[in-house]
Amino acid sequence: MSWLAICPLEDIPPLGARVVASPNGDIAVFRAADDRVFALRDQCPHKGGPLSQGIVHGERVTCPLHNWVIDLQSGEATGADSGCTHAFPIRVTDGQVWLDFSGATGDAADDTAEVPVACREAG
Repeated sequence: MSWLAICPLEDIPPLGARVVASPNGDIAVFRAADDRVFALRDQCPHKGGPLSQGIVHGERVTCPLHNWVIDLQSGEATGADSGCTHAFPIRVTDGQVWLDFSGATGDAADDTAEVPVACREAG
């Protein structure tokens, strides 16, 4: 695994998101009301909308473009919609959010392919 510290938990608002830029596309990092964190590729599987700008509710986010609801743990669309966006392993240790970038491109041998270049506010 290729874990990298991306930000303190307190930098992500409850029921909000932050964006981690990487060479292979943005990653949305979400915080639930109970401080659990989730990480998804910042693209809705429907039309590529920025999930980081969606509304977080429970363990789901609603895409701001067409209201698709995406499960934050799996990246799967829920309800009648079908599709999936990539979910990344993520954890919080001592108030620091850590993201695992290995295997993000489907090539487990290249665990540096998703090294982030910036962490910023969503939107």
